[in-house]
Amino acid sequence: MSSELPPRLAPLDPGHPYAQRLIALSEAYMGALYPSESNHFEPADGLRPPQGSFYGLWRGEQLVGCGGVKHFDADGYGEIKRLFVLDSERGRGVARQLMAQLEAELIERGVRIARLETGIHQPEALALYRRLGYVERGPFGGYTADPLSAFFEKVLG
Repeated sequence: MSSELPPRLAPLDPGHPYAQRLIALSEAYMGALYPSESNHFEPADGLRPPQGSFYGLWRGEQLVGCGGVKHFDADGYGEIKRLFVLDSERGRGVARQLMAQLEAELIERGVRIARLETGIHQPEALALYRRLGYVERGPFGGYTADPLSAFFEKVLG
């Protein structure tokens, strides 16, 4: 039996050094998969209240995953941004827990649509979003059509 600590989900400032480390790892990962014009990195300030929020999932003292949502209340949706999980934690439900928290926050704000953009070279992410009930759609907001991007939307309960 493992004596591993249960994960702890908590709000996190995206400028925190631990968050910045995961964000840097995410950008390096995306940079290896896609050309710069196909990467749409949200600055940390865009994921701070009131225009957004950011969460981290901790296992003990280690931040193992993070994700945020940018609020587009006037347009009636929130956009999931910066979802990233350490390689060692993938397949353990970390992304699912983060997504549930982000969706719950949108519902609490009265927002009923969650949208996101991800890349086509991330089969695990694509499968996760589909399992969570996201359906493909066209570009939204400031995005333009990109053959390397996949756009998703989910109507929240």
